Amino acid sequence: MRLSWSTDYADYAEMKDQRTYMIIGAALEVHRELGCGFLEAIYQEALEREFVEQGIPFKSQPMVQIAYKGKPLNKTYQPDFVCHDAVIVEIKAFGKLGGTEQAQLLNYLKASGLKVGLLINFGAKSLEHKRFVYNNP
Repeated sequence: MRLSWSTDYADYAEMKDQRTYMIIGAALEVHRELGCGFLEAIYQEALEREFVEQGIPFKSQPMVQIAYKGKPLNKTYQPDFVCHDAVIVEIKAFGKLGGTEQAQLLNYLKASGLKVGLLINFGAKSLEHKRFVYNNP
């Protein structure tokens, strides 16, 4: 299927981003209700409830297998959520996000084979979020 840049591409982009917009909307609702200052585990549980309420499909803290030279390691990664079987959601409760958190999300994307991730920070006065798209080199 070939997409023209004008309308078809805009429709395609909107359809793909709808999942991340829904997830960010749920996170905004949690932040609006709780504000900043809680531990990450509180936001994790509240976001789970909000996902259920808004009908967002998710898996909480799924195991992500890591391979080394084609063979699985015993250790695994556990992102906070995988939503829509396609979007890794990593939440934090820091005053400010740094490069370590971004690298962690990129590693989750690389290990899982998924392409889209959201890094969401509940620790700031206003909710912070960053969307990442991982393209295999």
